[in-house]
Amino acid sequence: MASQSDEPLDGGMAWGGTHRPSRHSAAGDGHPLPRFRWWQSFARSLFHLRLVDPSGRLGTWSVDVRHGGDDDGVVWADLYRDGRHAGRSRLPGVFPVPGGRIEVVTSGFGLRRAHYVAYDGSERQLTPDPASAEGRRARLDRTAPALSHAISAASLIVLVVALVLAVPQLIETVTQFPLIAERIGTFVSPIRLPAWLNISLVVAGLAASTERALRLRYNRILDGGLFDGDE
Repeated sequence: MASQSDEPLDGGMAWGGTHRPSRHSAAGDGHPLPRFRWWQSFARSLFHLRLVDPSGRLGTWSVDVRHGGDDDGVVWADLYRDGRHAGRSRLPGVFPVPGGRIEVVTSGFGLRRAHYVAYDGSERQLTPDPASAEGRRARLDRTAPALSHAISAASLIVLVVALVLAVPQLIETVTQFPLIAERIGTFVSPIRLPAWLNISLVVAGLAASTERALRLRYNRILDGGLFDGDE
């Protein structure tokens, strides 16, 4: 694929999963890839992939996602080849590249997928930019693996505990609504936590899911997938 194209990227390519990519895509305009700034750490994701094209030339493909979206709130993934804009797609998105495609999917906490899928079905995750939050998390995993694994385990434990403690209370609240109570009755939660502790669990859960998103770890139940929806 050339760095610029007269045709829009095919947002309707085969999709490796249950999701279908958005068909809203556009050709690139060739502008340079903006430098990653430190204040963009949790508002922007930038990943890279080095590939050899059919002519034998090695090139770098980059995927840039601004989580805040455009002025209308739409979140796009922008594709760059060797630092020049090659196309964009609404998310979830698919970009055709030499030998396969790049798949990009977001969650409520960041990216849940940024992978290269080859024609033979094999796949690998793109490499996060060193300046990004994902890149810094990946560097921690390389330089301090024991600490990294401890943080990963703590994030998982926090989400499991928050889920176990929150679900019974949520069910009790929902069954208090007259329409539901008349049909199925009410449920009394065996767990009752003070408001400050429930708020603390929410905050801890948000932090844990954000940490997992930095590693592109995602579970539909633990990481809020029930509320993300599928496109």
